[in-house]
Amino acid sequence: MTRNGTDDRRRIEERIDRAAERIGSVWPLHSFVTANPLSGFEDEPFHQAVAEGERLFGGRGYPHPSVFRRAWETGRIDPDALQAELEARGIDREPETLLDEMAETEAERGSETDDTTAAVDRVLTKWLAAFLDQGQSKWPMPNRKAGFYAAWREMAPHDGDVSGCDDSDDLPETATEALEAVLGDFPEGRWEDVVEHHLAALPGWSGFIKQRTDADANAWQEQYPITLPEYLAVRLTLADLLDAPIDPGAVDDGDEARTTASADDVSDADDGIPLPEIWLTAWERSYRERLLEGIDDSVTDPSDDNGERPAAQLVFCIDTRSEVIRRHIEAQGPYDTHGYAGFFGVPMRHREYDSHAESDACPPIVDPQHRVVDRPGEEAEAATARDRWTGVANAARKHFTTLKNNVVAAFTFVEGAGSAYGSAMAARTLSPSAIAKLERAVEERVPNYHEAASPAVDYDAYDDHGHADHDLPQGMTLEEKVEYAATAFELMGWTAFARLVVFAGHASETTNNPFDSSLDCGACAGNPGGPNARVLAEICNDEDVRAELRERGIDVPEDTVFLAGEHNTTTDEIELFDDPVPESHHEDLASLREDLERARAGATAERTDDATGGDPDAGVAAVERKAADWAEARPEWGLAGNASFVIGPRELTADRNLDGRAFLHSYDWTTDPEGEALEAIFTGPLVVTQWINNQYYFATVDNAVYGSGSKITQNPIGNVGVLQGNGGDLMTGLPLQSLKVDDDRPYHQPLRLTAVIHAPVDRVTEILREHEDVRTLLDNGWIGDLTVVDPEQDNTAFQYAGDLEWAADVELEAEATPEVEYETESEVESETPTPQTADDD
Repeated sequence: MTRNGTDDRRRIEERIDRAAERIGSVWPLHSFVTANPLSGFEDEPFHQAVAEGERLFGGRGYPHPSVFRRAWETGRIDPDALQAELEARGIDREPETLLDEMAETEAERGSETDDTTAAVDRVLTKWLAAFLDQGQSKWPMPNRKAGFYAAWREMAPHDGDVSGCDDSDDLPETATEALEAVLGDFPEGRWEDVVEHHLAALPGWSGFIKQRTDADANAWQEQYPITLPEYLAVRLTLADLLDAPIDPGAVDDGDEARTTASADDVSDADDGIPLPEIWLTAWERSYRERLLEGIDDSVTDPSDDNGERPAAQLVFCIDTRSEVIRRHIEAQGPYDTHGYAGFFGVPMRHREYDSHAESDACPPIVDPQHRVVDRPGEEAEAATARDRWTGVANAARKHFTTLKNNVVAAFTFVEGAGSAYGSAMAARTLSPSAIAKLERAVEERVPNYHEAASPAVDYDAYDDHGHADHDLPQGMTLEEKVEYAATAFELMGWTAFARLVVFAGHASETTNNPFDSSLDCGACAGNPGGPNARVLAEICNDEDVRAELRERGIDVPEDTVFLAGEHNTTTDEIELFDDPVPESHHEDLASLREDLERARAGATAERTDDATGGDPDAGVAAVERKAADWAEARPEWGLAGNASFVIGPRELTADRNLDGRAFLHSYDWTTDPEGEALEAIFTGPLVVTQWINNQYYFATVDNAVYGSGSKITQNPIGNVGVLQGNGGDLMTGLPLQSLKVDDDRPYHQPLRLTAVIHAPVDRVTEILREHEDVRTLLDNGWIGDLTVVDPEQDNTAFQYAGDLEWAADVELEAEATPEVEYETESEVESETPTPQTADDD
């Protein structure tokens, strides 16, 4: 290059940083985090962003016309709502005509990759998989500690797929020099387009590298570093060696036009909005109107209760799956249930007892502030028993793994152990129910981790007084503990406490599922929520914390005991960690356990439709079988179906069956005069639920690009992700089985999030005025709708109209519309599903 080398390097790095903003982060499978795959485009209107996504990634941005047709024909899109949207945009043709037009203009997405580019992808992904492997491979790539470019440069001369490189000295010595060598052949004005094109060529791998680079305290990144400049240096060097096109502007202008034409051709609205977005908006409007019809308009002052103390208060994650079990718990007696972000407001990095691995147990938008380690308690017997069982299991697992991977021993291993392995596989395949019972029996013999140890929360519990060799303080100070407890009660608007208060985290149970962490708690970064629940319960039981809370006006009665639990979202079992419960509360605890079991039976029956068989335990048996069945494609539906986020008191929706489609966050506007609690919900949970909703949306509308295809052909690789087949890009989203009933029919309705807030509209306006990032999500259509139900104006509904403006709606009806029936899991799995109703999936 003839320019100044230092300036060129700086300019190249700037181009890479800007281009990387367009690439969504991809988390490893063991802590799969749901995220909007087009998060880099949230500063653009939705319809422009999906067009950019189609240009860069080849991905569809709207549901297929057949999906709109089905929604129209089954009544999920209200005719009046569609007519209003069409009239507002100057379109006067009949809906059937418009559906036909969309179907006619439907074209093949994307463009074919030329052979040389395919060769670059094939060689690059081979080396990425080898370098990024996290302990799965028994023959790791050499020289990984030197970084990705250096390790690849050393191996390139031995790669039979790469020509023109007989010696590593034939290649630039550093990644920077490699970038300069390739980009120097192009005008500087083309650099960013070149970089963007090559990052977008394999968005799964580049998104994974981006996330790994951004992550704090990533042990794999520290030991085996890789950066986006190194990735690009290898890719561009390979493209040069294999004579693949480097500048996309020189080869695919026509292809780009073809990939974006389909959305533009069907747009004749006055404001340029594509026709599919008009249909999508009408569908969302129809859902919103049905949701609002079920809101109880008599609730104005939630804190004005009847003075009766509930038998217990249970706090669940806002996760949509909690909505079902909460309804069934409330039906058992005087129980209050509440919703709160599932990390329970404690931003921590956690290490479970008898584990060497640590994980961040907080949302990706929150940095962990504490390191919490489980330590054996005063009762050492359980810890000793667990250590014994764990030691035996680990030794056996290590022995069998060594035998299977040893070249010499593998043959004798198959001969000696093949029959036993075959029998175990046959049993799990043919009789998963029996396996489930056996696993339950083993669990009863092996102490759980909460019996063996408890989280060391106090700052003084650590001999190193907080730091040692770690980057985070270990434990918490009294002031910090008080703040976490107070924040929880203030956000939920609590003014009274029961004798028992349960913080229930959640986790899933599944067998042979690479995406199992996607079914755990998203607020805990794809990890179980039990540890966070235990930490908050321990904090709230601290007498010093309670004394400080009283000084802040939060008076926790002396007889209130906090305990943690974990909701198994596959089986709806709620395990209570009851170690802090004194004898005086044993009767309360026994009654709670009995009611939780009855609630479980009701919830599983609702989900599986096994109640009609007359056996109250049929639903429980069905979900336990699904959890143990290694051939089960969908042990549970996860967050599929999510469509709304209700922020307000439980009374708003307590009598409404929301069918597991709503995130529910407790909030009492009367206890939050300054709006600080609501502001925290807007900037945290609302943003995260938008991520979740958009990942489900995009993975449904184009699973090949924004999802991960069928589980049948997935190939887990390197403990980091999955491929489709034996190579290619790292898949970025949810599998088909988590989203669809069959190839032609989605279970998840691809709708953008509808948010309903019970608060004064002026308070919401001020929060949006102060937080441009949240306002941008609304103004640009990433959140489909925001409705404020204003208790200071007779619960009149105000719909957000953009630019901090509101459109007054009619007052809410006092009576809810009749409940609609939804397909159950058992019906979904049958060959002839039950016909769906107007608001069905």
